[in-house]
Amino acid sequence: MLSVEPTKIPDAKVITPGRLSDSRGYFSEVFHKQHFAEAGIAADFVQDNCSLSASAGTVRGLHFQAEPFAQAKLIRVVRGSILDVVVDIRRSSPTYGKHVAVELSAENGRQMFVPIGFAHGFCTLEPNTEVHYKVSSYYSAAHDHGLLWDDPALEIEWPIEPSRAVLSDKDRHQPKLAELPVYFS
Repeated sequence: MLSVEPTKIPDAKVITPGRLSDSRGYFSEVFHKQHFAEAGIAADFVQDNCSLSASAGTVRGLHFQAEPFAQAKLIRVVRGSILDVVVDIRRSSPTYGKHVAVELSAENGRQMFVPIGFAHGFCTLEPNTEVHYKVSSYYSAAHDHGLLWDDPALEIEWPIEPSRAVLSDKDRHQPKLAELPVYFS
């Protein structure tokens, strides 16, 4: 009951767990280590995180952690909806600088698997959107980095004008792709 959809960047995957529905609602197994491994996703998740964004148009990202604390992520929305974006920052990759953007919502139940070597971010499409995600390495402030969310070189079609985006100061001042040091070769 697990659907794994390829994206234009093969290592990034959209995952849709099945739902068993009845008059009470539904039940969904959102993570099963063995089933994920059988689908080619063998990340060893060690930490779960949650964010709540009060306003539609909140942008978080594009974030990543460098080695030895690099993280794979499994993103899902439990309330509201987001445009979820992953950018390949592996310098030797044929898809370096390319991105995948997918709508994830509580309603559609889709999840995004973000491999190590990718920057990740999202824009909320509804107020009070809650995002849960698993990571494969613990948070390390010294290894926490980012990429400018609206860098024109990335050609991301965000659903918000840059002047209207709700951002942290940190996310306003990230480097552009051309300025990004090599974190992943």
